[in-house]
This record gives sequence, C-alpha cells and structure tokens, in this order.
Amino acid sequence: MAVLGVVVNPTAAKGRAESAGARVGMMLVERGHQVVDLSAPDLAAAHQSARQAVVDGVDALIVAGGDGMTHLGVNIVAGTTLPLGIIPLGRGNDVARILGIPRHNVESSIQAIEDALEAGPRIVDAVRVTDGTHSMSEWYAGVLSAGFDAAVNARANQLRWPRGGSVYVRALFQELGRYRPYGFQVDIDGEVAWQSAGALVAVANGSDIGGGMHIAPDATLDDGQLDVVLAGPVSTATLLSVFPRVYRGTHIRHPAVTVLRGKEVTLIPRPDLGGEPPDAHTDGERVGPLPLECSCVSGALRVLAARP
Repeated sequence: MAVLGVVVNPTAAKGRAESAGARVGMMLVERGHQVVDLSAPDLAAAHQSARQAVVDGVDALIVAGGDGMTHLGVNIVAGTTLPLGIIPLGRGNDVARILGIPRHNVESSIQAIEDALEAGPRIVDAVRVTDGTHSMSEWYAGVLSAGFDAAVNARANQLRWPRGGSVYVRALFQELGRYRPYGFQVDIDGEVAWQSAGALVAVANGSDIGGGMHIAPDATLDDGQLDVVLAGPVSTATLLSVFPRVYRGTHIRHPAVTVLRGKEVTLIPRPDLGGEPPDAHTDGERVGPLPLECSCVSGALRVLAARP
C-alpha cells in the first residue's frame, strides 16, 4: 500500500475537523496504508512539515480541512509529480467541489483517493502568482479574486458564523456599505485588455468561489486558459441585485459583466480610475495587494480525484 503524508487542520469547520481528521489517519492505517502524520498547530508549521515530508519521500500528500489546507497542499505539490489528495471538511471547499470530491464525508473522500491511487491521478492546470518582481510567488488551483469579491472573502475569513457558504452572504452585506468602484488595469497575454473603475475582477482556473458561487461558470481546470471575469462600476443597488445570479452563473449575462480569456494575466491598480483595490485572495486565502501576475501552467497539478 501507499505511504501517505497527512496534514489535518483542526481549526477547519470551527474545530469539528479535529475529530474527523483523527479518523482520517486511523482509517487510512486500517486500509493498509502507511501514514506519516504531518499535522501542526498552525498553517505555517504544517507547510514546513509537509515540505520536509516531500523531501523525505511519500507517495502522496493528503490534506484534510478547508480551502486553506487545499491551498497549502497545492503550494507543496504544484510543479512536481507528487499527487495531492483532498479530504474537504471546511466551510467553502470550492476546489474540492470543482473536482467532484465528496465533501464532509471522510469515508467517501478516502475511497475517492484510493480509487485515484489505483487508476492514476487527474492532471489539471495550476496558476502561479507573482508580484512582478518574483520576490513573492505562490500557486492556486481555483480562483483569484481582486475586487469586491476579495473584500467579501476577507470579511468572511473574520467571521465565525454562520456555518458553510452562508457566511459569505453575511460578509457581503457587511461589506456593501464600504463598497466603492475600484480602479483597475487588466493586461492579458501582454496586451492591455481592460482599464476601468470596476466592482469585480476574478482570474479563474476553476469555476467556484465562496462556497458554491459560480463566478466563472465556463472555466475548466485543464484547458490551459484562464477565464477573467470583470464587472464595471456598478452601483451598490445593482451589485446587490446581480449577486444572487452568481449562484447560477447567470451574472455573466449582465451588460456590466465581461468575460475574457488568456494564459497570462496581470492586474494593476489604477487609482486614477477608482478606489484602491483590496488585497487579492486565492482559493479563500489572502495573497496580497496588486499588482500581481497570474500565469496558467498546464498540467502542473496532479490530484487524487476521478477523471472527468
């Protein structure tokens, strides 16, 4: 059987993941696998522990928790041949949802991992983000948010209730009073593609953010392209009226919304066009302020999930 490095985040799902995570290692051992426990009290320590395990040699890295743990796993294995297994136990679980991995069901998640270990991992794209000077560099699998969507994400990360994706709805209403259109320039594949005040900028490898919002409904994980979803300087009332359509993906039909595609995307703040954009978030985690460069790397990530 396989040698599996396992990282569990005990803070996911308000701590309910701690007991579920304890079952992960036990169930894997019962199924005959050798388990290397890489868990740590915080994400930074877990990241270091997981990196060392990759150096020492494991057959796969398994992360159990929410989008933060998935993001950690992606940043460990992207650009390598080491496969990533995900046991989604958090609030959003957007990357797991896109991949079709069972959520909040440890046994089903483990079965999906074992099936993929036998059949071979699914190979998908990942996105490398830098600040333009390459002093900062990290990876993401799903979506980078850089407008009002990022502000909502930051707010949701501070909230402890309600459970699940509804926390993003609460965060949205809390952020509405602070909303003003931000100033952006978006370059795609070396050309200036959009310069405007705007409400939303999302650079999507996958389709979902915020616990099931289909922000980029046509994005796929293995086409070598990024879907760039842009919304112009809409009013607060329009933003509120369009928001429910994100859950169905029909917001892209609104006249203020534009969807562009490309492999290389650069986001630049333009204070002459609007307010300062919030710090960008990827897969639910803070990345930092603009400018940022996003590059889609085809086949950079191997995931233990069913092939489409």
